[in-house]
Amino acid sequence: MAEPVVRIPDAKVALSTASVYPESTATAFEIAARLGYDGVEVMVWNDPVSQDIDALRRLSDYHQVPILAVHAPCLLITQRVWSTDPWVKLQRARAAAEQLGATTVVVHPPFRWQRQYARDFVQGIWRMADETDVRFAVENMYPWRYRDREMLAYAPDWDVTKDDYRHFTIDLSHAATARTDAIHLLDRMGDRLGHVHLADGSGSNKDEHLVPGRGTQPCAELLERLALSGFDGHVVIEVNTRRAMSSVEREADLAEALAFTRLHLASALKVPRR
Repeated sequence: MAEPVVRIPDAKVALSTASVYPESTATAFEIAARLGYDGVEVMVWNDPVSQDIDALRRLSDYHQVPILAVHAPCLLITQRVWSTDPWVKLQRARAAAEQLGATTVVVHPPFRWQRQYARDFVQGIWRMADETDVRFAVENMYPWRYRDREMLAYAPDWDVTKDDYRHFTIDLSHAATARTDAIHLLDRMGDRLGHVHLADGSGSNKDEHLVPGRGTQPCAELLERLALSGFDGHVVIEVNTRRAMSSVEREADLAEALAFTRLHLASALKVPRR
């Protein structure tokens, strides 16, 4: 029997519901089903459906699209979603993941002004991870910049590899904004990499979340390395389609992102000559 020349890892390719903004969480399920994504990551934000476990379950069942991950409400605009207490937010995110069958909760490091939360964050994430089979995957962030000024907005650090977490999420758009080498970041995460947010960036001051292949980040190389390593986490398309002029254009962007990801996850192997 001939040896395989292509290795396709077990990693599933999911669509972040944030990728369809300003359209709704429900629209993300429709698009994911139509384009053939393996599942969705639910961004919990101001859309009431994203906060409602029963509504999410109905969407998942109706469209036959599993929920693979839950992104906890860590953004500035979600400070009052699921409580103002950040630990309560994470507890509710874990409960949602457990009830919906998701394997991962994505977490941002605290904002620097959340002093008590930041002080206890590393140990607290370990405690929560010990209480569940759900992965708490802490995501790399970036300094905030305005013109020639830089503000360190996250604590203990925007570079999450400087602290001890069980699992990481790597986000290539965030790496571009931080102006850090994404492949070196991947190496530092090592076997603790549990989750991927795939998007591109050009290294500007803004977190761009471009369709993979439209920026300067090593999106293809990262995917090929995941394929060769047998990565078994999820690869989530988290791109910005707010500038799409129509729903057709938005869907085309998301189809392009899915095709790019599947292509580069199918990594060629060297077959020895006989």
